[in-house]
Amino acid sequence: MDVALEQARIGLASGGIPIGAALLGPDGTVLGRGHNRRVQDDDPSVHGETAAFRDAGRQRDYRATTMVTTLSPCWYCSGLVRQFGIGAVLVGESRTFTGGHDWLAEHGVAVTVLDDARCVALMEEFVAASPELWNEDIGVAPE
Repeated sequence: MDVALEQARIGLASGGIPIGAALLGPDGTVLGRGHNRRVQDDDPSVHGETAAFRDAGRQRDYRATTMVTTLSPCWYCSGLVRQFGIGAVLVGESRTFTGGHDWLAEHGVAVTVLDDARCVALMEEFVAASPELWNEDIGVAPE
């Protein structure tokens, strides 16, 4: 989780949304890391999990890998986990946003939600400071 949290902080420091992720190999080796870059790259598809997945490069088999993410994965990122057969997801927190982690568990992915206080505080502070940007990220239209 430390790698993903570091990535989330890098994302926040560069003007983006503080969601970080890492894809780990079966032995815990970091294969890839990344953070949400929607704002920085003006690309709505660069979420923390997709950035970490891309950074890992091609893998022969994903079943023994673990996606570590500071926040419950959205449906887009949950779909990535299912599409490539990533075997486990470690979630920092799901208080500020609950994405598809229950759906992943229902479909055989080993999901662990840590409720990590560092991840919760980071997201709560960001949502309070930047509600418009957060609502844009999760697809809530402005009123």
